[in-house]
Amino acid sequence: MVDELARRGVRDPRVLEAMGSVPRHLFVDEALAFRAYEIGTLPLGLGQTISSPLTVARMTELLCVSPGMRVLEVGTGSGYQAAVLARLGCDVYTTERLPQLYRRTRALLADIGVTRVHMILADGTLGFPRTAPYDRVIVTAGGPQVPRPLLDQLDENGIMLIPVGDPHSQRLVRVVRTGGGFAEEDCGPAAFVDLVGNHGW
Repeated sequence: MVDELARRGVRDPRVLEAMGSVPRHLFVDEALAFRAYEIGTLPLGLGQTISSPLTVARMTELLCVSPGMRVLEVGTGSGYQAAVLARLGCDVYTTERLPQLYRRTRALLADIGVTRVHMILADGTLGFPRTAPYDRVIVTAGGPQVPRPLLDQLDENGIMLIPVGDPHSQRLVRVVRTGGGFAEEDCGPAAFVDLVGNHGW
């Protein structure tokens, strides 16, 4: 998988090392474990998916994280993205709105010894103000616009990644907070499940 990611343009050696060291097969349904390292999405149940390894690697690379950074993740899902960020030395605060998925993922992360990940059962479109501001924000579901609460919780010089747009025509947007304002960059097409919540669909 790591070789394929490198062939497809992932360049950061730290990201490639993290992708190779997190056991992806543990984050998917046991019946699909043989497909865990393919470049593609897989179903998690409850209408959710685990993102393609290429999507996870690309988004992680675009975040430009460093050890010790505080990262807010909206949409824990399987926990795989959070585990990759934790492997890179980040303190990850991750929100999940579905109680069943929240309990399942929290148990998995504890069982396999992933630390530095703090799970919150909540509407992720509201962020998590208690531990704000964050150096980085990553949203792993697509919404109609960038939620204002997430912008407010992004620290100066912080970076946010979020898929934005109609479910059939999403774009991955990179937002940088600088000088009291926000600069947006279109990072190309995206395909994620819907961002559901007060500031989502």
